[in-house]
Amino acid sequence: MKILVFCPHFDPDTAPTGRIMSRIVGEWVAHGHRVDVVTALPWYRSHQVEPGWRGRLVRREITEWGSITRLHPMAGADKTNLMTRALGFIGFSAHALVQGLRLTVRASRPDLVISMSPPLTLGLVGAVVARISRRPMVFNIQDVFPDAVIATGAVTNRYLIAVASWLERLSYRASDAVTVLSEDLARNLRAKVPAKRASDIVVIPNFVDTAAIVPGDRMTPYRREHGIGSEPVVMYAGNIGFSQSLEMVLAAARACPKVTFVMNGEGAARASLMAAATDLKNIVFVDPQPMERLSEVLASGDLHLVPLKTGLGAVSVPSKTYSILAAGRPVLAAIDADTEIPRILAASGAGVLVPPDDEEAFVHALLNLMTNPEALEQMGKAARSWVATAASPAAVATQYEELFARLTCRSKPEIAR
Repeated sequence: MKILVFCPHFDPDTAPTGRIMSRIVGEWVAHGHRVDVVTALPWYRSHQVEPGWRGRLVRREITEWGSITRLHPMAGADKTNLMTRALGFIGFSAHALVQGLRLTVRASRPDLVISMSPPLTLGLVGAVVARISRRPMVFNIQDVFPDAVIATGAVTNRYLIAVASWLERLSYRASDAVTVLSEDLARNLRAKVPAKRASDIVVIPNFVDTAAIVPGDRMTPYRREHGIGSEPVVMYAGNIGFSQSLEMVLAAARACPKVTFVMNGEGAARASLMAAATDLKNIVFVDPQPMERLSEVLASGDLHLVPLKTGLGAVSVPSKTYSILAAGRPVLAAIDADTEIPRILAASGAGVLVPPDDEEAFVHALLNLMTNPEALEQMGKAARSWVATAASPAAVATQYEELFARLTCRSKPEIAR
């Protein structure tokens, strides 16, 4: 099968969604499929094109299994300017459409098209290419937009919300199938499509590479590099944005002066958090690390944090959770109850759940965990045991292949059903 992929990130970019798509592609290739990828030049780490990749708007690579076409992301360095980001996504998506159509002419028509969101605009890109190619299209949803940014208050303009909501529904209807990471996300999307399309919303969870991410000794070179000793470490590793209620981490740092708190990542909220933490000696901000150091970074923490603001648990599944469990480390999650991450923690015994945005409950739970190292160790062992059997890349790739096979056996419906 020839698969054409549109995604915003791909190896060696460091974005979690890029790692996910890169590994899925690797599994498809191992099963004998040809894959052509249209993506952005590496830019996630500092929100600008990485050194060594600059100077060209388009870079094409021919691989043993297909090709990679990398495009300038057209994103500005200011992550807080949503209008600039939106225009960047539109520009990138328009360029991706051109390159996707070019591939269908030069490399022959794909058998199937898959697009990843966010950004939402890639959904229509995939739909147009699929329609012209007369092939089915799968829309892969990592976070539900615009719901996620509405819930955080990042977007309040009712006209922008109306346009984004229209684009969202159009993208779903233009797809032959939409894959989501959990039943929570599936319920959200099924309420937005005609009843006859509900079965086209398919749950396929994310996964983790348990061969690449393994439990390790807590006394890592990473600790030494950043002046961290043998004291307990609580870590948040991921996007430091406004969706994560990370102000609670500052309160926890004040309540636990003998614990070092590490914020490993970049994002729109990092500058404001650093400014608010100037009086704290036990909090360390670290830039995103190379992908090959992920296992070491995660091993450096004795407890990992997975917070999301109220209302976001049903529209987002933090993929970092799987990596933390693979590293054999416990989780303190502050997320809406009865959503995917709480269910994972309940099934695995790998951590503790508190209500989102509840600073008092968050600090109390953290204090209890940090005074019980034996419990942390047991949770870490349970984490690794669960993820090794429940979230393998091969199993997830096979679920996609089964969906692809069903879609390619039926004719392509109209773009606006």
